[in-house]
Amino acid sequence: MFNTARKALFALLFAGMAWPVFAADLPEPQVEEAPPPVYEQPVDVGGWYIRGDIDYHKSDVSGIDYSTYSLDPCNCGNILVGGKSFDYAKLKGGFSLGAGVGYKISDHLRADVTADYWFKSNFNGGTSDLVTTSTEVSKMSALLLLANAYVDIGTWHGITPYVGAGIGGARVKWDTVYDPNTTETNPGASNWRFAYALMAGASYCLTDKVILDAGYRFSHIQGGRMFEWDVSSAGPGFDRGINTHEVRGGLRYQFGGNNGCAAPVVAYQPEPEPIYTK
Repeated sequence: MFNTARKALFALLFAGMAWPVFAADLPEPQVEEAPPPVYEQPVDVGGWYIRGDIDYHKSDVSGIDYSTYSLDPCNCGNILVGGKSFDYAKLKGGFSLGAGVGYKISDHLRADVTADYWFKSNFNGGTSDLVTTSTEVSKMSALLLLANAYVDIGTWHGITPYVGAGIGGARVKWDTVYDPNTTETNPGASNWRFAYALMAGASYCLTDKVILDAGYRFSHIQGGRMFEWDVSSAGPGFDRGINTHEVRGGLRYQFGGNNGCAAPVVAYQPEPEPIYTK
């Protein structure tokens, strides 16, 4: 009996000494962290917005043609004898103010209608014949109305590059065309013309409602009558069209929906309880 008790004691001592070794080899329970919360953008994408813009533009006149008159030998009045073109025609730069209303259709598509008033730009031109050379001056202003569509390419760090195009009309107004060195004048003409535009730029989220917009726009206005006939001068005259390069900046304010600037929201938040596995 003594031997049996002694053997049992040795067995317990051996087990106590060996347990740390075996315990080191046992796999420790692993703690799996809860998955991170899932974010998603608001699903209500569409929304109405208003916009305001200011620009500096430089316009080029493609050319100016005019009719020439000569005194009828029968003293019956002036008769048309031919046509000529200006030797040169230049428009100086000017500013414009614009406003519009639009709708964001999806993450990548929006549309608006805009109205821009171009303040007067100074015009300088010249004509000549075999005998004389004259300087012609005037001023040009315009109201440009366009229906536009844009493609927002994507948003990175709040910046969204875009491209767009517009179609519409412009009312072009020319002031009196005159030679400052003589008494010859021609009344300026005012008329509606076809117009289109191409634009590219980028917008930046200032807040979840307000977007800063900056970009470039090229617009073309169809040619039309520039000035009327006058008894003391030639006429009428027609410009061949106006190409305009604009550097634009403005703000857009969206009333509802998601304009791409709203912070993502948490779709769901899993319980942060650890999961143990063997």
